[in-house]
Amino acid sequence: MRISSFLLSVLTAGSLKATAQQIPDPAPFAASITAADLKTHLYKVASKEFEGRETATEGQRKAAAYIEDHFRSVGLLPGNTNSYQLYYPIFQDSITQCTIEVGGQVFYLNMDFILNLTDNHTATLYGSEVIFTGYGISDDTEDDYKGLDVKGKIVLVLSGMPDGKKEDLTKRRNVDPKLEAAWKNGAAGVLVVQKGTTGFHIRRDVKSGLHLKEYKSPIYPNAFYVSEKVAEAIMGKDYETAKAGTLSPGPHVYPVDIKLDFIKSVTTKQSSDVLGFLEGTDLKDEIVVISAHYDHLGKKDTTIYYGADDDGSGTVSVLEMAQAFAKAKAAGKGPRRSILFLANSGEEKGLWGSEYYSDHPVYPMDRTTVDLNIDMVGRIDPNRKKGDSTNYVYVIGDDKLSSELKPISEAQNKQYTHLELDYKYNDPKDPERIYYRSDHYNFARKGVPIIFYFDGIHKDYHQPTDTPDKINYDLLEKRARLVFYTAWEMANRDAMLKRDIPLN
Repeated sequence: MRISSFLLSVLTAGSLKATAQQIPDPAPFAASITAADLKTHLYKVASKEFEGRETATEGQRKAAAYIEDHFRSVGLLPGNTNSYQLYYPIFQDSITQCTIEVGGQVFYLNMDFILNLTDNHTATLYGSEVIFTGYGISDDTEDDYKGLDVKGKIVLVLSGMPDGKKEDLTKRRNVDPKLEAAWKNGAAGVLVVQKGTTGFHIRRDVKSGLHLKEYKSPIYPNAFYVSEKVAEAIMGKDYETAKAGTLSPGPHVYPVDIKLDFIKSVTTKQSSDVLGFLEGTDLKDEIVVISAHYDHLGKKDTTIYYGADDDGSGTVSVLEMAQAFAKAKAAGKGPRRSILFLANSGEEKGLWGSEYYSDHPVYPMDRTTVDLNIDMVGRIDPNRKKGDSTNYVYVIGDDKLSSELKPISEAQNKQYTHLELDYKYNDPKDPERIYYRSDHYNFARKGVPIIFYFDGIHKDYHQPTDTPDKINYDLLEKRARLVFYTAWEMANRDAMLKRDIPLN
């Protein structure tokens, strides 16, 4: 039996109404995100009491408790099963012994050489020769190891790059490329000469350090960044000609007794991310993540690094949005998708908290539609010379993984907040590499579309002068509301975001 055109139109309209729900008006709930409330929270988060919130310290634990108490008070569920906290181990290294001996002459840490404590492993190496490998480059353009057998040997390389050659920073990973080249060629130890240094004068000795992963693969050779005094003890007069680039063609093998002695102890500490969860309705198995990091640099001696903008501003934005979404749910306007409010620690150490979460997700990454990450949104970039610098935000990463993300972001801003969306840091050639420097990156590497909201670098960045009195609270309110409106759309639209742009 044929259906009449009128009946067909009625059924079609009914079908569309059933599948495409009208999104409730978010404006009444966005209005609860206020400059006054943000200020109240920030004067607590960036207070003397929390001592700069350094990861794995009492100050960080106090900040975590404050965030947890807020999540509970507004009615969020524990985001980690029965807990608001997702704990992860932190490993602390402490030096027991560390010296270099060359021909019986002893050189000392922080006077004659420095090192990366967390990368080196306990080992005492005895060698009867050192092989000089120039700048220690081994890539597709140059190979300083060509024709050399350095397996099981100690190598000496110059810091920096030869004249006329620059390192391609877009290819650099976490490990020093000189160290990686030495490892690939089988070296047992690496001495990197810091050209122009006769010694080091470190005011605070490097005696301990934190890291996320105790078990490592690969295990790189121990690296010591040495002064020219150490190089001269090994190479003699050849060092000056090597530095000048006039050393005769190699190989250059220096017969000298050398001992690289490095012994450390490792203890286990603990840190945590704080997770608040708001359950959705018909799409509750899909997740919107709103994240910020609550840790900062702690204190050095008696000087506190308050971290009001970095990232107290993002943290309090998350607190206010959690309250706004909870109010919406209490009013029967709750989101279709569930929302995870994720406050990460360890960001300043190397994105540790978000790395741990992304590698041990409480909610599946393939069901996570987006991560909206907020890191520094309370100040004005003094270097921004275009547009209205009292009414902007840097939007980063919205063009990287989903073609749908940028249009949604721009539509919410056009309708509600009218900020200038600045895409300066979306440029792949950005020398600051901002895209890689906050917690969203660990979601992006898992294929989750992201937006990173940012205000720029100012003179108080990573200084004890990053204090709550310097925040522009009206602008912070506006930026936080933009994230809220965007999250509202993400949580209520019919489909998860497409993942149609390949991860680079």
